[in-house]
Amino acid sequence: MFNKKVVEPNRLDPDTKFKFACYPGVSCFTRCCSNIDIMLTPYDVLRLKKRLGISSEEFLEKYTGVREDEQSSHPYAYLKMLDGEDRLCPFLKNEKEGCGVYEDRPISCRYYPVGQTTMKKSNEKGEVEHDEFYFFVREEHCKGFEEDKQWTVSEFRDDQGAEHYDSMNRGWKEVLMRRNLPGQPRLDDKKQMLFFMASYDLDKFRRFIFDSRFLEMFEVDEKELEQMKEDDVALMNFGFRYIKFLMMMENTMKPRAEVLTAKLKELEEKQAEWDAKETEARKEAGLAEPPGSGKPGKDKKTGNPKNKK
Repeated sequence: MFNKKVVEPNRLDPDTKFKFACYPGVSCFTRCCSNIDIMLTPYDVLRLKKRLGISSEEFLEKYTGVREDEQSSHPYAYLKMLDGEDRLCPFLKNEKEGCGVYEDRPISCRYYPVGQTTMKKSNEKGEVEHDEFYFFVREEHCKGFEEDKQWTVSEFRDDQGAEHYDSMNRGWKEVLMRRNLPGQPRLDDKKQMLFFMASYDLDKFRRFIFDSRFLEMFEVDEKELEQMKEDDVALMNFGFRYIKFLMMMENTMKPRAEVLTAKLKELEEKQAEWDAKETEARKEAGLAEPPGSGKPGKDKKTGNPKNKK
């Protein structure tokens, strides 16, 4: 995440022109690879763990820390910088060679010195749309703006491979915009664990789907299931849908009919238990039954409830 002090409060469009270049000959080369907090997206983690040839669990344990967002209580993974005053990126080779995972670097690194954000807005029909726009990040140490190479924002994004990352992260951005309602408690520990697993820990999420009772609870297309056994991107996109269901953002999952029936029975039993306790409490307090609480008897012939007169 960028320090707000270095963010220029001017909206950039895809056709906005600017001059910038970053290469080993620039005096500030690799200065942006230290003392920075980088929030990782699920696709960032997917690419990096594959690059390193390790599991998602190993990557998260070794290279990330977790922070809880104050407005949503979502747990997000941040790249863990090395110990020391400079807090260097763990993937920095050295000051001359630069990034050691350049082809698989996170989206924040690809965009720098451009930032991107998404906001909700209503169109003329009152429908909610997602408005993506850009801004400059101007840090005092960065000399790249003094170079002669000219771009439009659109050209810069193409050169950095940002469009592909954005397309992979689009479902994730919709989740990012969720906020806790006023007075709503933070997400409980179980929901936070499921949110983090479905977002970042794809290897564990795959086991969760195929080795737990998950498929007894939800209907999932057979072709999609087969794809998710091997394809991390398909699994990641399924994870976004699961999170939206978990956070009650959208009805993106289909619970099995028997699960709904069992849940309804459970709710009815809990309601009956609560009613009995409430009735007993009113009796002990000497209070009459509230209006409308009496249940009509059943007709002996039909078995249907009798109408109250």
